[in-house]
Amino acid sequence: MFMGGFRSDMTGSKALALEAFCRARGQAFLRFDYSGHGRSEGAFTDGTISTWLDDSLTALDHLTQGPQILVGSSMGGWLALLAALRRPRRVAGLVGIAAAPDFTEELMWPNMAPPVRRALVEQGVIYRPSAYGDGPYPITRALIEDGRRHLLLGGPIPIRCPVRLVHGKLDPDVPWKTSARLAERLESADVKVILVEQGAHRLSDPAEIELIHAQVAELSGLV
Repeated sequence: MFMGGFRSDMTGSKALALEAFCRARGQAFLRFDYSGHGRSEGAFTDGTISTWLDDSLTALDHLTQGPQILVGSSMGGWLALLAALRRPRRVAGLVGIAAAPDFTEELMWPNMAPPVRRALVEQGVIYRPSAYGDGPYPITRALIEDGRRHLLLGGPIPIRCPVRLVHGKLDPDVPWKTSARLAERLESADVKVILVEQGAHRLSDPAEIELIHAQVAELSGLV
């Protein structure tokens, strides 16, 4: 089950490549769009971590059967962790791709200048430039405030299934040390951090996608 990132959708290169990989193996696969993303209804600005977690749990509960490997990209890595905490019997393994737990509190809020924070609180939304050519993207006060309900990195994380964390060392958006910190806090006895020396945030080059597929194949063999 693939879980995309903030403002990403289910037609991204990693999602499509992983679907083809699973089909070739005869392995079931699910990709979907959170509300306000891609083909799903709703306004993006109405979404929060809670909203998108509910979407993910609905997909897991109603569109899959049996043990699942959750593959989460960026924000999807945070959502995958939260889903595993809520459905431990359904999640057999996790693959994080530049996983970004707590990104609203650790990466967004601290990088806002005081006037920007005031504007966010007073107006409810601000717009930030995108490095990926898809125009400015909105950050809402609700997103920041709701994110504080789901923070994980402050203590032990009682996830005990196998976990693989793939992260680019040149990632400008989510530092690779986030995956290292995450690995330290997970209670699983089977956690590996795989660093890509020249990898950036998206990790969508052919060799990087093959590396992700290898983690899925490895975890599939453990189910």
